[in-house]
Amino acid sequence: MLADLFAVMAPVLAGAGLGFGWVRLGHDYPVAFVTRLVFNIGTPALVLASLSGAEIDAGSFGRTVLATALVLCAMAGVAFLLARLLGRDWRVMLAPTMYPNTGNMGLPVVLYAFGQAGFAYGITVMVTVSLFQFTLGTVLASRGNPLTSLAKTPVVYAILIALVLLLTDTALPRWLANSVDLISGFTVPLMLITLGVSLASIQVRSLSSGVGFSLLRIPVAAAVAWGVGTLLDLPPLALSILVLQMSMPVAVFNYLFAQRARREPAYVASLVFCSTLLSLVYLPILLALLM
Repeated sequence: MLADLFAVMAPVLAGAGLGFGWVRLGHDYPVAFVTRLVFNIGTPALVLASLSGAEIDAGSFGRTVLATALVLCAMAGVAFLLARLLGRDWRVMLAPTMYPNTGNMGLPVVLYAFGQAGFAYGITVMVTVSLFQFTLGTVLASRGNPLTSLAKTPVVYAILIALVLLLTDTALPRWLANSVDLISGFTVPLMLITLGVSLASIQVRSLSSGVGFSLLRIPVAAAVAWGVGTLLDLPPLALSILVLQMSMPVAVFNYLFAQRARREPAYVASLVFCSTLLSLVYLPILLALLM
C-alpha cells in the first residue's frame, strides 16, 4: 500500500518541485501566459479527450456535476461560519473555503490513483468547480458580467461538445481525437509545474492562521462531499473522487482573485501555502481510505 501511495504522490511532488526549484534558482517562468494556455487550450482539449472517450454514462456525469455544485453551495455556507469563527470578512473567506485545487493538484492525483476511468470523474468535478470559480469569482472581484465571462470560457464549449458525444454515443473523428489527445498531453505537467512556481512566488506572513484554517476546512469538505455524494447515490468511484477532489488544498487562483480584488491577499496566500503543505500529510491517508 505504501508503494502504491508513493507512486501516486511522487509525480505530483516531482512536477511541483520542478516548478518550485526553477523559480528559486532565479529562472523566469511566464505564469500569466502558461495559465492562459492551460485554461484556454489545454483544459478544453483535456475535457474533450477525457470525456468523449470515457466509459461514463450521461446520468452519472449529471449527478456528479450536481453533487459538486451542491458541495460548493454547502461550503459557501461553511465560509460564513468560518468567517465568524476566525474573525474575518466573509468575502475573504468565501473563495478559499469553496474552491479546492481540483486542477493543478487534484487531476494528477486522481489520474495516478484511479487511472483513466476515474480521471473522467476528476475532470467533471474540476470543470464544475472552475465554472463556479470563474463566474462567481468574477462577480466578487467586480470585473464585468459573469454571463459574458462564461460565454468567453472555452471549457464551457468543450463540455457541451463532450456531452453531445456522450449522449449520442459518438466518437470524435480519428484525426481530431489524435490532435486533441496530443494537445491535452501538456496540460497536467504544466499544471503541476505552475503550482510549484506559484507556491515559490507567494509571500507567506502568517503560517498559524493558514494551518488553523486548513485543519477546520479539510474534514468538513470531505464530510460534506461524502454526504452529498451518498445522498445522490453516486457510483462508488465517482463518490471517492468527489471526496478526494473537494478535500484538495486551497486553489492558487484564490490568491490571484484576492490580489485583483485587494481583499487580504497576504492572508489568502498563507491559506494556499499551508493547505498545500498539509496535503502532503493528509492526502496519503485519505487515498489509503479511498483506493
